[in-house]
Amino acid sequence: MFSDFMVNTWIAGTIVGVVAGVVGVFVVIRGDAFLAHALPHGAFAGAAGAVLVGIDSLLGIGVFAAVGSLLVSVLGRRGRGDVATALTLATMLGLGAFFLSRSSEYSAEVFSLLFGQVLGVSTVEIVPMLVLGIACLAAVATLYRPLLLASLLPATAPARGVRPQVVTVLFGLIVACATTTSVPVVGALLMFALLVGPPAAARTLARRPSRAIALSTVFTLVVVWASIALADATDWPVGFFVTALSAVLFLGAHAPRLRRSVPIGRPVVTVR
Repeated sequence: MFSDFMVNTWIAGTIVGVVAGVVGVFVVIRGDAFLAHALPHGAFAGAAGAVLVGIDSLLGIGVFAAVGSLLVSVLGRRGRGDVATALTLATMLGLGAFFLSRSSEYSAEVFSLLFGQVLGVSTVEIVPMLVLGIACLAAVATLYRPLLLASLLPATAPARGVRPQVVTVLFGLIVACATTTSVPVVGALLMFALLVGPPAAARTLARRPSRAIALSTVFTLVVVWASIALADATDWPVGFFVTALSAVLFLGAHAPRLRRSVPIGRPVVTVR
């Protein structure tokens, strides 16, 4: 589990866990889970197109994720945001299917782009992941107060000099950056689970955003590390453990509320 072959896996998993934990809190606060679902799939289409033309897949991931976020932001201004996200997602998936139909590396590339290859990360991939991860965290730190204000109090944000529409565009680019960092390692499907599951559990347990970010980072790292260790020990897919542990965290965080909301025994009826 801690052999030389696994060193890059632990490093890559840590980078992905930190980025997903921080960005995911704002995804949950803003109610942008659909956006977090759409952009990784757009990145998947970009990677498939990059493979088709013979360029670095990371470039295709970054371009398509950024373009997808901008499309969602622009179209969302003129209509419902969920409809704009759905149209962008459908377009990206259609392009991805077209690119894959023209590629000779269909099966292997589909599997790695959708489910990642966290157990086969090369040293060459670590450096761009680290650079993009630092850039993503730096962007969140720079925009922290405007992003928090626009997310929690969008109606009063303009009175304090914050333009929610601009923040929406910038946050979409942050999610695109997080996607570019993580999709080559964990894949489009697992990135969505990491951006929503552990952060949602942390948000339930910690009401203050700063504490939620810290708790979300811990949760995401635990999910990633435990998934890598369990996959190495059992030879089961990493994706199974990532999604299963994310679901367990979310349900565990809501368990006390579920117990309080379920009536015990029959209700008492008082007749006057």
